[in-house]
Amino acid sequence: MRDRARRGTAALFPPVEAYGRTLFGAARTPAHAAPDADLLDALRLVPPVFMPRRLEKLIDLAREPMHHDVDLTTVVGALNSPLPAYLSAFGSTQVASADLGTAASRQAGRLGLPMVIGENVVPVNGYGRLGTAAGDTERSLLGRIRAYLDELPDGMGGVAVQQSTEDADAEVWNLVYSDPSARPLLESGRLAFELKVGQGAKPGLGGMTVLDRAAAARVAEQYAVDDVLGGEERVLRCSSPGTFTEEILRQQIRLMRNNFPRARVWVKLHPGRDVREAAAVAWSAGADAVTVDGAEGGTGWAPLGFLDAVGLPLGECLRRIGRPAGSLLASGRMWEGTRAAKALALGATAVGLGRAALLAVEEDPERGLTRLVEAMSLELRLLISALGKYEANALAYEDVWADGTGLPHQDPSLATPLGTQP
Repeated sequence: MRDRARRGTAALFPPVEAYGRTLFGAARTPAHAAPDADLLDALRLVPPVFMPRRLEKLIDLAREPMHHDVDLTTVVGALNSPLPAYLSAFGSTQVASADLGTAASRQAGRLGLPMVIGENVVPVNGYGRLGTAAGDTERSLLGRIRAYLDELPDGMGGVAVQQSTEDADAEVWNLVYSDPSARPLLESGRLAFELKVGQGAKPGLGGMTVLDRAAAARVAEQYAVDDVLGGEERVLRCSSPGTFTEEILRQQIRLMRNNFPRARVWVKLHPGRDVREAAAVAWSAGADAVTVDGAEGGTGWAPLGFLDAVGLPLGECLRRIGRPAGSLLASGRMWEGTRAAKALALGATAVGLGRAALLAVEEDPERGLTRLVEAMSLELRLLISALGKYEANALAYEDVWADGTGLPHQDPSLATPLGTQP
């Protein structure tokens, strides 16, 4: 990730100085042999010999098509994006609350990528006001939006604002929806609200951060504060995970659509065993996008047991959902084109850059994320072209294979990698 943030597209290839003097390929360890391999790692992208879509493109262009001709533009939860990717949620964790969160917002805006602002920013860092000087307000919710809007090109991108139980108490969505400074987003259809049902790092739990005792005292009325870290100065702050049933989720989405009719509706799910049913409920209730956060996802604090052993891997979540009924966003260890292309082939509309984005802007606050995205874009174009296709949304189950998984299959609902469909 850091190499791509430094060198951009050059990092996709072997060292240039070794060209013509080194034989490549045999030394690379297959991804499926890695100890943390999941379904996405195990899959291989499998180009066909016969490529009728390449012929169609040849006729359309009146020349042989190249990877430059692949169209990556994608509608991500009703927001336009130059490629099938978006900036995942950064909440109130210290690393994102510092300058990195603002730097990521600025670069995402420059790229035209949709951006999610995570939970608990307002209760912890404040709401802020657009149009005021930078400084203390940069860490606030509207400070991040300001940094994003300052760079955002017309017609591209948009902001999705997450809300947790504590955010609801602070009326975050009401504040944003009624703020005159957010009017450009509303008027251009580029404001979304994301209902957070769960997250990949700690399925079934709410957000967790470590605070000093003074900071914990300031938020003790809003959050549960636990003295379980074994020190004199630090305590654990816990958010409520929220309580959901099918009917509660359905009514929450309907309430969002009724109270905020001009905002897009996103729903974020943790990698639960019933993720297929939950996604179906969200889409049927009118959600513009459903985000599935695999067990690999997450940038914040979580118990080690959850990081190691709780939640489904992202690939298994995508397998269980099968052919999606709406826009499906996938996050979890996304940083390069091959893993992204496999997720797209399994039904995702776009992939979220979370940990990778923070590492990239830490490496270079001015252009790190830009270079990372440029590398991903080129890699996706090369891969999609090699598969004989020329749009990101053309990828399908037929484009991936792994021994013993049942893939590819003409009907994804009948393919049963990693066990039978629940």
